[in-house]
Amino acid sequence: MAQQEDVFKKIVSHAKEYGFVFQSSEIYDGLAAVYDYGQNGVELKNNIKRYWWDAMTLLHENIVGIDSAIFMHPTIWKASGHVDAFNDPLIDNRDSKKRYRADVLIEDAIAKIDDKIETEVAKAKKRFGESFDEALYRQTNPRVVEHQKHRDELHQRYSDAMNANDLNELKQIILDEEIVCPISGTRNWTDVRQFNLMFKTEMGSTADGSMTVYLRPETAQGIFVNYLNVQKTGRMRIPFGIAQIGKAFRNEIVARQFIFRMREFEQMEMQFFVRPGEELKWFEEWKKTRLKWHKALGLGDEKYRYHDHEKLAHYANAATDIEFEMPFGFKEVEGIHSRTNFDLSQHEKFSGKKIQYFDPELNESYTPYVIETSIGVDRMFLSVLCSSYEEQTLEGGDSRVVLHLPAALAPVKCAVMPLVKKDGLPDKAREIVNDLKFDFATHYDEKDSIGKRYRRQDAIGTPYCITVDHQTLEDDTVTLRERDSMQQTRVKIADLHKLIHDNVSINSLLRKL
Repeated sequence: MAQQEDVFKKIVSHAKEYGFVFQSSEIYDGLAAVYDYGQNGVELKNNIKRYWWDAMTLLHENIVGIDSAIFMHPTIWKASGHVDAFNDPLIDNRDSKKRYRADVLIEDAIAKIDDKIETEVAKAKKRFGESFDEALYRQTNPRVVEHQKHRDELHQRYSDAMNANDLNELKQIILDEEIVCPISGTRNWTDVRQFNLMFKTEMGSTADGSMTVYLRPETAQGIFVNYLNVQKTGRMRIPFGIAQIGKAFRNEIVARQFIFRMREFEQMEMQFFVRPGEELKWFEEWKKTRLKWHKALGLGDEKYRYHDHEKLAHYANAATDIEFEMPFGFKEVEGIHSRTNFDLSQHEKFSGKKIQYFDPELNESYTPYVIETSIGVDRMFLSVLCSSYEEQTLEGGDSRVVLHLPAALAPVKCAVMPLVKKDGLPDKAREIVNDLKFDFATHYDEKDSIGKRYRRQDAIGTPYCITVDHQTLEDDTVTLRERDSMQQTRVKIADLHKLIHDNVSINSLLRKL
């Protein structure tokens, strides 16, 4: 585990060194859990968004996009339940004066028991080698059985407390499990209490004429309050979907793991409106569709898994996460939820407006049910970055750091390099750049040795390097070097466009779906 943490630290510093992610307001000592995307980061992020947007809107004729405002009428958040129920259970340690999420402390304790079990199994596997029967060992080894029993009982107790919103029981679990504050090492805890995660601000110019508004904690509500506008103006028939990419804000107390949990983040959400009674069929359908989208990136199928929710949100009748294996364990990158007709019914009730859909086939009006797919852009960015990062030792003892980014997502698609800065080679290289730049993000690089230039491009994940040499001037061919294999082939300048396009366009990803 410590080794994985080291790798993660290296990824974080690589992200800064190569212009992917900077700490926000860094010259003022930063702002906790807020980050800025640098010149390469913004390109990677935009490519992720483009891949998602096109997969939703181009490949499904019944899905359209909107862009709703960050500020919304405050009653929307009352209707959605966020004013009353969007809380985290918090606990303070009196000695360190640090505040923690009670649920996170307990989940970490459960994870530690899981680690103990896996350590026992790994030791036994090493000891017994080929003849090892893992399933039998897990069922019969006294230590493993004891850990498993403890884990299951703790998990059940925690699950019951969360479902019942029993704050006293959450504190009791922390005391009974002897969970200590990571900083002070003591068990001097306050009571657990609820803390609302929404940022508030005032809208209006005078103190008595202003109204409290919230920065949206999710983008979904903007879709729900507009669903009838879109349906009528677009003459949409159920089932249909509305997609949106936008910023959301949560006043997280435990913001951690770099850009994994931030206070200002971006979401890609699609709400799919269906007939009541058909929602679970569509829920299964969207689970499959979304996993396929992730796997098409080629980051490794074994790095994904579904995690079904035991504690359902008050509005859901089914929920699952797509989890991705980060250096710090399997973590949620996308949620697929069957939200029933909760949101639309609430908005109808609180607004007093009729927002039902008239179904011409059934000749009746009803409140549609909704399947939601919701993915964090920043988490997606992090999963792509973590799974692409590699430190390689090459033949001859040389080494390189390479980002094996999916070519369609890479910030720079190709770099053009004159072998030397004379003999007309830079002019020829510039010609090639000027031809390719209309379709691909293209770099021109003439500084340092060719080897150093290759390393620089490897570190930002550029799929292709094109080297212009003296032979180029004779026969219009260049050396095309491929990032992952480092293989070099001689190709005609006239063929470059097609060769690169076939491998780096978003189109090449979409065709896998």
